[in-house]
Amino acid sequence: MSDVPTIRIAPSLLSADFACLREQIELIERAGADLLHLDIMDGHFAPNLSFGVPVVEAISNVTDLFLDTHLMIADPERYARPFVEAGASSITFHIEVVDHPRETVKRLRELGVKLGVALNPSTPVEAVLEVVEDVDIVLVMAVQPGFGGQRFRIDCLDKIATLADLMSEEQWLEVDGGVNLETARLAVAAGADTLVAGHAIFRSDDPIAAVAALRAAALHASAAGRKR
Repeated sequence: MSDVPTIRIAPSLLSADFACLREQIELIERAGADLLHLDIMDGHFAPNLSFGVPVVEAISNVTDLFLDTHLMIADPERYARPFVEAGASSITFHIEVVDHPRETVKRLRELGVKLGVALNPSTPVEAVLEVVEDVDIVLVMAVQPGFGGQRFRIDCLDKIATLADLMSEEQWLEVDGGVNLETARLAVAAGADTLVAGHAIFRSDDPIAAVAALRAAALHASAAGRKR
């Protein structure tokens, strides 16, 4: 393990200007973003609609960034394959929508991309324990899925710390929702290594500087001492 653990910055496309997506993606590429986070919402599990397979395919045609695809939908097994075929680099499903998590993991593993499991702020860590060793990513939601711009729930830090103790260095511990300079430091100090940020990047005056600032804040927190 290195003295300064790897930190990944994942701008959330949900907060971008959809009238000029290509330019927005090029901007965060120049900023050195590690991933591009894609929030897929179906209006059922999450009370909002975002975008679907055709948009993901269009995005994959204009960037080589890792497409971190977060399925906030009621039936992930039905739609995961089309998203992978469209260019998704990973698929993260929500633990709340599956009855048999191990079977879901087994079937989605057949898609050949990184696989993640997500849990909502009110969902306890215990809900993912049976699959935490079998996935590549655990995504902790620090806000309720559905809309950007919400405030980070501080009570999620304990959940991040607990998961950090359970996961290996090869796995990604991701946090999504309300991530800014202050909460990025707190999340990384608790054990997160992958930061999803929407408004803090795309709605800033200078997205390139915003990515750099988030990375610097996170690296400073990790260097100061992390629980992982």
